[in-house]
Amino acid sequence: MHADRDRIAANLAAFPRIALETGERRRAAVAIVLSGRDGELTYLLTRRALTMRRGAGNYALPGGNLEPGEDAVTAAIRETSEELGVAITPGEVLGMLDDFETLGGHVVTPVVFWSDEALILNPDPTEVDRAWFEPVARLDHPGSPMSEENPSGGEPIQRMFADDNWINPPTAAWLYQFREVGLHGRHIRVSMIGQPEWTAR
Repeated sequence: MHADRDRIAANLAAFPRIALETGERRRAAVAIVLSGRDGELTYLLTRRALTMRRGAGNYALPGGNLEPGEDAVTAAIRETSEELGVAITPGEVLGMLDDFETLGGHVVTPVVFWSDEALILNPDPTEVDRAWFEPVARLDHPGSPMSEENPSGGEPIQRMFADDNWINPPTAAWLYQFREVGLHGRHIRVSMIGQPEWTAR
């Protein structure tokens, strides 16, 4: 497992990530939390609570808006704790991916963490319907990313395979870039991936 950690950290360190100015948009962060479970490398994935005003039932990485005085790392750590009861630290950061602009008006920074701890999930039911350890190996599903025509006429929507399902951008975009950059050392951008219009609501 430590060989995986070192390889991912080196790949992220070599990646010239793009940082965006927020302008009128809100800044947010998501956490890609990697850990070993039963000898398999996993990451944390959730489905949002069905009662949420926005994003109800969507697949999501733990994360949310930055609070005053926070940076992306601090926000990702806080949100992971609040949503899942999982404590991660700045010392567990492996790196960051490109800032990504969502249709909902956010500039989101994906932060990659590695935990050597045996993580126990305690999801907050007001925010999370379900949370689990998704095998990283599934990111290499032979059909991923699956490209679909965008009903709005924009850039194609690219979906990733997880939870025996096909999940949408923006979460799929972050997972795709993590796969390419973090796992395989391939420098790709995801800013032009289409997002379903309903994700703006």
